[in-house]
Amino acid sequence: MIQHIVLCRFREDVSSSEIAAIWQELDRLRDVIPGMGRATFGENTSPEALGRGHGHGFVIEFDTAMARDAYLVHPKHKVAGSRLVAACEGGVDGITVVDIGG
Repeated sequence: MIQHIVLCRFREDVSSSEIAAIWQELDRLRDVIPGMGRATFGENTSPEALGRGHGHGFVIEFDTAMARDAYLVHPKHKVAGSRLVAACEGGVDGITVVDIGG
């Protein structure tokens, strides 16, 4: 299993309803991408104050690296990813991605 971890610094003018819509669009990808499993989305609630400005994030579980790779190039992911990037501070600079497992 691979956990695809994405940390986001949304722009201050992005509403909570827009963030929820982005999460829903990403979550719906599970219906079209085989091997894409559970997805968890939310606001950073850590008391450690080590988020480096990342106020939100999500984790998507993939059965295999092949499933994760299919997600990365899927046209619907490209659309959802573009929406996410547009909502983050500095575009892609407002996003950190780490994959763990294999």
